[in-house]
Amino acid sequence: MTQFNTVVIGGGVAGLVAALTHQDRGEDVLVLEAGPAWGGVVRGAEMGGIRLDVGAEAFAVRNDVVAELARELGLDTLDPNPVGSWLQLPERAVPAPKLGVLGIPGDLDAAEVGEALGPDALERARQDLDAPMDRWTEATRTGAAVTLGELVADRLGEDVLATLVAPVVSGVHSADPHQLEVRAVAPGLLDAAVEMGSLARAVAAQRSRRPGAAVASVVGGMNTLTQALAERVLGRLNTAVTALERHGTGWVVHTNAESFDAAQIVIATDGPTAWRLLAPVSDGALDPGDAPEQGAGVALVTLILDHPELDAHPRGTGILVAPTVEPEQVGAKAMTHISAKWSWVREALPAGRHALRLSYGRVTDDPASGAPGYASTDAELLRLATRDIYRLTGTEPGSGVVVDHHIQRWRAALPVASPEHRRRVSDMRDWARTQRDVDIVGAWLAGTGLAAVIADIRD
Repeated sequence: MTQFNTVVIGGGVAGLVAALTHQDRGEDVLVLEAGPAWGGVVRGAEMGGIRLDVGAEAFAVRNDVVAELARELGLDTLDPNPVGSWLQLPERAVPAPKLGVLGIPGDLDAAEVGEALGPDALERARQDLDAPMDRWTEATRTGAAVTLGELVADRLGEDVLATLVAPVVSGVHSADPHQLEVRAVAPGLLDAAVEMGSLARAVAAQRSRRPGAAVASVVGGMNTLTQALAERVLGRLNTAVTALERHGTGWVVHTNAESFDAAQIVIATDGPTAWRLLAPVSDGALDPGDAPEQGAGVALVTLILDHPELDAHPRGTGILVAPTVEPEQVGAKAMTHISAKWSWVREALPAGRHALRLSYGRVTDDPASGAPGYASTDAELLRLATRDIYRLTGTEPGSGVVVDHHIQRWRAALPVASPEHRRRVSDMRDWARTQRDVDIVGAWLAGTGLAAVIADIRD
């Protein structure tokens, strides 16, 4: 049986970064990935003569860990086009607030905030600047669960929640703001709001600490990060771990092909898989019936089209769709104008040619509703995308010519960052701290995005 210091189970970016971290300590490391490709949702595909991201296409810049990793790997990072994004509301499309966190405005005097909200809703939002913070002061003192939805509705009003926050949260987290624990999706925001006596002022303070764009990417796409990591570690694809077994002072890792001895293991899978593997060896600390549920899944449709009218970037770098927009009007939850957002894509395409990506599927979708998403057929997704693209860009239907497309489904979407999920994460981390030879990493523990995942691994 082959022996390694460390076996990493899961070859997404979390597993690859963890493997490289252990390897840099001089350890023998093996990465085992059940699927046919590295990177998890940080992956690319060829279309229209260019390789584009078909999963994550940016990273948050709230810390420096992703940019530092890119530099270590010899990759260049870049900021998006500063023109900003838009919001699709039931009756109109409006520019999104430029100073914000998850759609929460940090500048209530900004013209785009007033345009989106109207005078009455804006006046309600301004109450945040003076209203008492007693309820939220108590929540920070006790550690009580607080959802993003209840915080925004209380401080800024239901109109801000529905018009500005829900479209962003739906696009980024595929969820309802009332399902998301604010500490999980916006670390430090609640404490800052209590300290400053205002949610809007707290948002402004967070953004002022890192002026400019809230996200960045890598020249060539985020998938180049995966490629660079995979080249530096030893790993095996199509090798599913079936069970773990305690053996002496270490572990036996059983797979569909063979077994490996390991002094220590790193679990870098999704939540349901991590729970399935670890519950049987946790001496009852992890209840098998308490495992996180698999995500609802999403579908991404990327279109390459000749459409010179899009040279003007009519919806900036993209548009997020409010959940209140009927699917008959627009089926997508978001659209990214890739060639408007990232300069390297624009430079790689011929004049008048554009790359755009549409996202379908929300956690909040009723399975019986027939809403488009993960389970939709390729034909249905392509039909919707070629309809929605014109509605979301405000251009004449059929005025562009689709020259290529790619459809990508992601089943293992992140679970909703709810208070219940927060409890499961706490249970898993509490157990792992009692194990000297087990580490658990990944987005289901650390939160959405590489900035959270990599910082958690480095910690």
